[in-house]
Amino acid sequence: MGVIGGSGLYDPGVLRDVKEFKIYTPYGEPSDSIIVGELGGKKVGFIPRHGRGHRIPPHKVNYRANIWALKFLGAKYIIAVSAVGSLREEYAPGHLVVPNQFIDMTKGYRAHTFFEGPVVAHVSVADPFCEYLREELIKGGRELGYIIHDSGTYICIEGPRFSTRAESRLWRDVFKADIIGMTLVPEVNLACEAEICYATLALVTDYDVWAEKPVTAEEVSKVMSENVSKAKKILELVIPRLRDEPPHEKCSCCRSHETALI
Repeated sequence: MGVIGGSGLYDPGVLRDVKEFKIYTPYGEPSDSIIVGELGGKKVGFIPRHGRGHRIPPHKVNYRANIWALKFLGAKYIIAVSAVGSLREEYAPGHLVVPNQFIDMTKGYRAHTFFEGPVVAHVSVADPFCEYLREELIKGGRELGYIIHDSGTYICIEGPRFSTRAESRLWRDVFKADIIGMTLVPEVNLACEAEICYATLALVTDYDVWAEKPVTAEEVSKVMSENVSKAKKILELVIPRLRDEPPHEKCSCCRSHETALI
């Protein structure tokens, strides 16, 4: 089981018998050492996406190294926790979202594939997230009494700057996206290439600028702290009851190479 922590989540805090491993990969160093421990009978590897202390901006994260390291340690699932802005009135700060689609608006500076030749792979991301993992996260959030939206389109921008008002209205009104962030791509497609089942638990911190609802850093910090606490409780509930092997009838990422390789 792999967990990738987003902004504010630099230590899972729920693992026992913890050890740290520094992994060397063909793609350079991951964001940080991987914390490996046990949760409800499951082995879990945790990596903070931005490094502890939030040292790495979204466009500089070594996504390939992070995914390669979790694959090397044996991860069959990845739950990726991510702070996002809202493009919908009904997706309010403090709510959780388990997206089912994404739009990629990164600009090509990030390495998007493990397959750079002579083997070429065209993986299908028509349904980019593991449906089994999505269902488990939604069920867990609702059992804990949280407001958790069971679908949504995540638009991933390059960053590290935020959107202009014109861009924000474009994402919302034309692209029909629901939440916005800077880290989903290429993490999601690299997980698919690595045949790891992947789902995102998105934590809404504020409204994007389309809403013209100015927020202070203090308000965002308070919401983020509450969201991180919710994420940890969901992980603690959901991870122990995941199947040892991904159910093929609900997800195809775990066998993406069957139709992708040329």
